[in-house]
Amino acid sequence: MKIITDESCTGYSRPGHPEKPARITRTLETLRAQTELPITWAKPAPVDDAAILRAHAPELLASLGKAEDFDADSPAYPGIADHARASAGAALEAMRAARNGETVFSLMRPPGHHATRNRIMGFCYLNNIAIAALEALATGTKRVAIFDFDVHHGNGTEDILLNREGAAFYSIHQHPAYPDTGRANVGKNCFNYPVPPALPRPDYRDVLSSALDQLKQFKPTLIGVSAGFDAYARDPLAQETLEAEDFYWLGQKIRALNIPTFSLLEGGYSRDLPDLILAYLKGIEGK
Repeated sequence: MKIITDESCTGYSRPGHPEKPARITRTLETLRAQTELPITWAKPAPVDDAAILRAHAPELLASLGKAEDFDADSPAYPGIADHARASAGAALEAMRAARNGETVFSLMRPPGHHATRNRIMGFCYLNNIAIAALEALATGTKRVAIFDFDVHHGNGTEDILLNREGAAFYSIHQHPAYPDTGRANVGKNCFNYPVPPALPRPDYRDVLSSALDQLKQFKPTLIGVSAGFDAYARDPLAQETLEAEDFYWLGQKIRALNIPTFSLLEGGYSRDLPDLILAYLKGIEGK
């Protein structure tokens, strides 16, 4: 298992904001203390503007240096442009590692799946998974699928990948919930699986399985996973039911596809996040 991280990504915060440095620091403590899962550690790769601009408008990239908050959820933290670029660079490094046959997870912040081509929103500044997917397509990957199991719809990824040749997007998310999108499929390649609040765990697993079955029919040569852990039963930002063993099961299901896969941390705001990530990693590693 390769983990791509950089502890400098904990270098921004705002009191009371749920997307906090402890998400990373406590997960690193858990992963370093456990002995069941052998881990190799790597740093993010640099990311050039050309890779970012495949996914985002030049105006969005330029705006990262501004002093005013982007919205109530997405403050203009000092240095946020560098943090966002590092998170995108980790996604690119994870994508390349997966193409080289490694099992890999990017443990970085900020997350990315709400950032659209033109808009920073929902804790997200650059859309890491979309940047990595488009880089993969531009450098030889024929078909890339994005599987997003964050409890909030990946509206930004959908916006960027909509009707892109060679790409498909699958999102399983609570509805109604932020950002109030993802009610139905969109275009030729964006498939949405909205689930009601408090869906029983067996039913939630059935929806996840259905999405993976449809993804498999796309015949991707590479999978990128937007791994959000906020469908957890005790997450403060949603009302779902999953437990750690469900994330382990999901990791096993993704591993069983036998397709090169990279996973990026998106949401997950409970104190149990480190244990949820570890459970998922054991599943995708086959432990």
